[in-house]
Amino acid sequence: MAEITAVPDEPGQPPALSAPVLAQAASQSIVREQIITPFDVSGGVDETGKLVAINYDKLIDTFGSKKIDQALLERFEKVTGHKPHRLMRRGMVFSHRDLDIILDKYEKGNHLFLYTGRGPSSDSMHVGHSIPFEFTKYLQEVFNVPLVIMLTDDEKFFHTPKLSLEDCHKFALHNAMDIIAIGFDIKKTFIFIDTDFVDGGHGAAFNKNVRVIGKRTTINQIKGTFGFGDSNNIAEFGFPAMQSATAFATSFPFIFGPNTKQVAKIPCLIPCAIDQDPYFRQCRDNAGKLGFVKPALIHSVFLPSLRGAETKMSASDPDSSIYLSDTDKQITKKIGNAFSGGQDSRELHRQLGGRTAVDIPFQYLKFFLEDDEELQTVRQRYESGDMESGELKKLCAGVLQEYVGAFRKRRAAITPEVRDLFLRPRGLEWGDRKADAEMRAREIEMLEKRLAELKAA
Repeated sequence: MAEITAVPDEPGQPPALSAPVLAQAASQSIVREQIITPFDVSGGVDETGKLVAINYDKLIDTFGSKKIDQALLERFEKVTGHKPHRLMRRGMVFSHRDLDIILDKYEKGNHLFLYTGRGPSSDSMHVGHSIPFEFTKYLQEVFNVPLVIMLTDDEKFFHTPKLSLEDCHKFALHNAMDIIAIGFDIKKTFIFIDTDFVDGGHGAAFNKNVRVIGKRTTINQIKGTFGFGDSNNIAEFGFPAMQSATAFATSFPFIFGPNTKQVAKIPCLIPCAIDQDPYFRQCRDNAGKLGFVKPALIHSVFLPSLRGAETKMSASDPDSSIYLSDTDKQITKKIGNAFSGGQDSRELHRQLGGRTAVDIPFQYLKFFLEDDEELQTVRQRYESGDMESGELKKLCAGVLQEYVGAFRKRRAAITPEVRDLFLRPRGLEWGDRKADAEMRAREIEMLEKRLAELKAA
């Protein structure tokens, strides 16, 4: 397995919360509300000192986003012609900002693009990192649009005293190859590393947007959004303008063209973990004042740690994670030691059944097992006591071995030369959106007509 550097986790995943730290917080029996920012994630502690899992419904209320409900899922399927991804169907992709508006624009044949990213913190990614990229790949295939992936080596350097800029850049180069191995279409995907792209010749338009956004953003906005104080370095205060600039198509004239007036109208959809929402709340606040379209967001939950649902899978804690470089043997061992929702004895388990809400192998099946009916069968058998923890762990290990094994094969084919092609600023392929929309409308009309005929008969 690749060497894992023990540093705090990257933006897009919560910072490391070690078991000793959480246990200490619990032992103090201090009530603490959950905290979700790009730099601090905690489910909180209740009045008894018990660690509390993240309440995602409460986050929707706190952040002011909207829940992805069944009606929106049905509209998504009707407009795109694709079944919603398993993460959407099962509520792991659970919240959004303006996804309904994106669907309206897409239905009318308007252009859009996708944007996501990662803060490189180690040489190797784990399956918690791969899930949002897999979902982004799905969206790219569904919408047939360009994708921009930002690797924020500079931000990781700003926020992590132990890391040098050279360390972060090296991690970014490694992570780019892992990301490419998810299966992105090179004709529609541009990946950039901040310190290479922004300081290079093709970053001029990007830098212009950084400055425009930076001038509009106040220190009070950054303090209020991220909780920064006088001890934070000035680079941390400036970085939100960098992350915001990627959400505007005019930052990439080599992709979208030089007509800034027209290009500024192209909307962006950002799939990300919910902790990244603060960045884009302040971005959305300023977008309209600058003549840009507010970026839309679609939020995912965190993949829990092997240790239990109160913590998350962290790149800086090898025992909490399944790495994309793990062998089948390592995966079997880690899942075997994962937190179980089974009862203390076989007899009690048969009587009371397993607790799927806290059982980590079952939670992982919710993320990785594609078949909804099979998942429901597993749930019923485990909760009834018919399936024991050992059988559930064996099933989970097999699913993850297949997932990671397929990734390893794809990763072996990614060379530095392939990576450099993805990193090269260039034009990307665009589909004829108007023609696609008209064809889709005709197909829907024919289908509805046929259904009406069947009902009449």
